[in-house]
Amino acid sequence: MKPPFEQDFYLRSTKTVARDLLGCFLVRDLEDRRLAGRIVEVEAYLGARDAACHSFRGRTKRNDVMFGPGGHAYVYFIYGFHHCLNVVTLGEGEPEAVLIRALEPVEGLEAMRKNRRERPNLCSGPGVLCQALQIDRAFNGHPLWMPPLYVCPGERTPAARIAAGPRIGVDYAGEAASWPLRFCIKGNRHVSGRR
Repeated sequence: MKPPFEQDFYLRSTKTVARDLLGCFLVRDLEDRRLAGRIVEVEAYLGARDAACHSFRGRTKRNDVMFGPGGHAYVYFIYGFHHCLNVVTLGEGEPEAVLIRALEPVEGLEAMRKNRRERPNLCSGPGVLCQALQIDRAFNGHPLWMPPLYVCPGERTPAARIAAGPRIGVDYAGEAASWPLRFCIKGNRHVSGRR
């Protein structure tokens, strides 16, 4: 696997980072093994102009990491049992991020199965992939160019293989609910939810 992206990779347009993450690898190092998956689905969240974004109503204790520089993990807890991993983008004070929605598992599958209690779906969904890779709020604010959680370059996904559509679960967000900010690799069986 190639070395992790440097921070500069994340200090760009959120939509560009979202598309460029497709085909890259999310890696979680444990003491005795490595868990890794190819990123196959993401969603972009565009800060104060995006009613679906956690920073839409301003800075809070929960979303504070989003207001820092890009390249850090924003991990939140939802529905009382799921963690979700986001990659913060842009510079300080520009609270935007990319949600990692689904991975194609490539390394450490047995450990992922154990973490998922033998359920067949290992990484298709933001909460599911966090459970499989043992990602929780302890990683909130973690720089994603450093172990034990980091993103490595993969094979670049051609534009023709990227599908775009509305994000999932943001019906409350008015006009923003229909924005085509969910990106996935066409035909990949690990993509979550509505295909």
